[in-house]
Amino acid sequence: MFRYVSRHVLGQLRLMAAGDAQLPWFIAPTAGNPLVTRRTPAELKEEIARRAKHDLAPLTGVPFDDARTVIAAVDDLERDNWARAWSDRADLHLERAHALEPTSPTDAREAFWQAWRLFNFARWPVENTPFKRYVYPRALAAFRNFGRLLDPPIELLRVPFENQVIVACLRVPAAPQPAPLVLGISGLDSRKEDVAVAGDPYLKHGIALLAVDMPGTGEAPIALDRTAERMFSALLDYVARRPDLDASRVIVQGRSWSGYWAAKLAVVERARLRGTVVHGGPIDHYFAPGWLEASLDTPEYLYDYFPAKAALFGVATVEEMLECAPAYSLAAQGMLDEPAAPMLIVNGGRDSQIPVDDLFVLLKRGSPKEAWINPVGGHMGRSRDWPSHRIRDEVITPWVARKLGA
Repeated sequence: MFRYVSRHVLGQLRLMAAGDAQLPWFIAPTAGNPLVTRRTPAELKEEIARRAKHDLAPLTGVPFDDARTVIAAVDDLERDNWARAWSDRADLHLERAHALEPTSPTDAREAFWQAWRLFNFARWPVENTPFKRYVYPRALAAFRNFGRLLDPPIELLRVPFENQVIVACLRVPAAPQPAPLVLGISGLDSRKEDVAVAGDPYLKHGIALLAVDMPGTGEAPIALDRTAERMFSALLDYVARRPDLDASRVIVQGRSWSGYWAAKLAVVERARLRGTVVHGGPIDHYFAPGWLEASLDTPEYLYDYFPAKAALFGVATVEEMLECAPAYSLAAQGMLDEPAAPMLIVNGGRDSQIPVDDLFVLLKRGSPKEAWINPVGGHMGRSRDWPSHRIRDEVITPWVARKLGA
């Protein structure tokens, strides 16, 4: 088998045998659109089946029967072959949802949800081919049909911002009002819809959830840059104008890469926040070329890790990414010693995507903070004994509810 690799010389690409261990296996996308992975097709199928069966990221919520059907339909590593297989399966759920809605809205809602999960995984981790760009709006449409059938429904917001709009999803509990709020930000490969579906635990505490794509991803109106937190400040301005939301009780929650924005907002918006949750976010060491390059080899990420990062940073090669990334360090920006809103910092000691050392950088400098570390946890602290839902229910939600007085 052959893999595409980068030679670290002005982004030049060449093919080499997989047995050549001198060079890394990752590259930018090429004309053939192969997945960037060191797994063979058989190994990828096995890993997808394992994650779907055990409800593990990024296949959380994908029914195992659907995953098994898709696996049987694809025998290579071509991106769009996988994307089309997931999309074809999603279409079946979408047709069923439309047929059910007139007589059984509850069943239709579940079918719309299943269609969204599959369309959403078809475009995962980044919309970097024509077909993935085609299927992404279908994922959005399926999700919005799901959201309008919830009780309370998900409200789609379009907040004016710099001659564009911030598209966000808001879910507000019926009582009490005005409700405290969590501003949840999506990560590198997740989208605001992934954040919005995690709102039930907050609603049970009477807390509203506002979900938004982070800059450089999804429907965000601006690309990644070192001042992009202004987008979130505009959302806080909007929250202050909503009579059903309590702008004096707001927490920002960042997941994975967006933990970066949660940490930064704890400083720049400390007067308007009750706190922030930095759930596995990059702070300083992550942006160093040594870590950033080595992390591309992580088996934690299913496939296309570099293409997802390249799209976020707006670059085409590994070299370009390594050159621009260090300026994003919060240490380099002089943010770490500034007063900050309360923070809860969460991660795993064995995270191979974002170094746990970044957690300690935050703890050692600036205002006092709280931390939860799973010594054997991977990215975001996840492990067999501490899956995502347990970290959410036993660590993050209680802290958020306490800080918001919910």
